[in-house]
Amino acid sequence: MLVQTLVRVSPVARLSALIVGTLVVALPAVLAVTQASKAQSAPAAAAKRTMLVTGANRGLGLEFAKQYQAAGWNVIATAREPEKATELKALGVRVEALDVANAKSVAALAERLKDQPIDLLINNAGVGSIDAKKAQDIDLAAYEHVFQVNALGPVRVTQALLPNLRAGKGKQVASISSQLGSIAGNTHGNYYAYRESKAALVMFMRSLAAELKSEGFVCIAMSPGWVKTDMGGPDAPLTPEQSITGMRKVFDGLKPDDSGKSWYYDGTELPW
Repeated sequence: MLVQTLVRVSPVARLSALIVGTLVVALPAVLAVTQASKAQSAPAAAAKRTMLVTGANRGLGLEFAKQYQAAGWNVIATAREPEKATELKALGVRVEALDVANAKSVAALAERLKDQPIDLLINNAGVGSIDAKKAQDIDLAAYEHVFQVNALGPVRVTQALLPNLRAGKGKQVASISSQLGSIAGNTHGNYYAYRESKAALVMFMRSLAAELKSEGFVCIAMSPGWVKTDMGGPDAPLTPEQSITGMRKVFDGLKPDDSGKSWYYDGTELPW
């Protein structure tokens, strides 16, 4: 009886020994795969893309920050008065002070970011204007302010951050323009300062695209459409979410030959 019991137990014992032996052999391989996976994830985290958007305390800039953060980007968002940008700060993105119309403010930002590669720069900061309907009634002081922000602001910021953009892999610069900046589309006049500041911005992007083409940059002007913001008003047909979603899709699909063009948020090309 004792011999029979031993015979019956022996297969079980042999199976247990086989399992233990397999684990002993396989465990080092499993650990090696785990360590290799961790090693691969570290460079992936280090390669996280970085974008910077100006004028992000509200409206389109705020929505840009929200969507790019949700997409896993490292987001740097600027505001003239960061302490008042409560909704922006609540996102947990990096918030930097910047007045695009102030050369010292732009230089200070560049100094703080001197070792930070940037893959995508979105020149979003801008101001609207309620212009006189006749040229003789233009307020030249107000006109100059609009140009300082809408036209010269993107020039200052792009110039200051070119080293960061060259260090990044994305090499995209997008400046938020407007349909009102289209020369071909201007058949009604009005909005003197705003129209002309945006037309100047489009020309800057055209020149920038030509200069940086050999370096692999894609530089475009982008019209967000008529959006429900403080500038666009409550009657606008688009929400910031809709506009930004469309613009991001355009950015993602850009090719070298698209550089220097002016685009609408839905992917159609705007005429000069």
